[in-house]
Amino acid sequence: MKTIRNVALPALGVLIALIHLAPIYIALTVALKRTGDFSSRWALPDYFTLHNFGVALTQGALPRAFLNSLLLTAVTTLVIVAVGAMAGYPLARIRSGASRLLLGVVLAVMMVPSLSVIVPLYTVMNDMNGVNTHWGMILALAAYNAPLGIFLYANFMRTIPRELDEAAIVDGCSGFSVFYRIILPLLKPVTVSVVILKGLKTWNDYEFALYFQQKPEKHTITLAISRFFSEFSSDLHAASAAALLAVVPVVAAFLALQKYFIAGLSEGAVK
Repeated sequence: MKTIRNVALPALGVLIALIHLAPIYIALTVALKRTGDFSSRWALPDYFTLHNFGVALTQGALPRAFLNSLLLTAVTTLVIVAVGAMAGYPLARIRSGASRLLLGVVLAVMMVPSLSVIVPLYTVMNDMNGVNTHWGMILALAAYNAPLGIFLYANFMRTIPRELDEAAIVDGCSGFSVFYRIILPLLKPVTVSVVILKGLKTWNDYEFALYFQQKPEKHTITLAISRFFSEFSSDLHAASAAALLAVVPVVAAFLALQKYFIAGLSEGAVK
């Protein structure tokens, strides 16, 4: 039985990886072919051309969309990290029924689908003149995605010995100094996990951007790709190139931070 499991699990992992990589592989083969090349999409061409990537960049308004998405992702993730770390600290250190109740509420909020809050959230943002503004989009994304950050930080900080806090207080540190000088430097693994999970969520967001960023100059990368596919539906080569360009930044970020990401998830797991 153990031998079968040792063989079956890696094989299952390879199969799942192939299923996820197949669309990216097909997009790559199509993007590297000339517009008039209609050969099998599974076959790599015996040549390659970057013309389709040039079309995507020049005619798809992708550079401006990249900058919009980069700004929104960076600021939103920073807000989520700051709120999650500061809110998670008291929830992790104060062992009471109220803190457990609050953590349960945070967990429950995580289960709410984004589309169920779009309409009331749009009404509120419209009253605040936050529609078609970067600050309004950041506020909406941060508010919706902060619960996961709070949950991960709280569970991670529960694994940090309380004796560190007590020793720092004996040495004269205030409550904020304990958090800033002692706890915060230990949060790198879970911080990377939050950055990757929420950064990826923000970068790939479509629902909030569709409602709150309606002006073309405010479009994020997801809206720009969607519009590009609509305008270039007859040119799958350029459309595939545009889709690949949107994937590159998040894949590069994950590959660079995956070691810390895995460590943060494993160390911050619920006991």
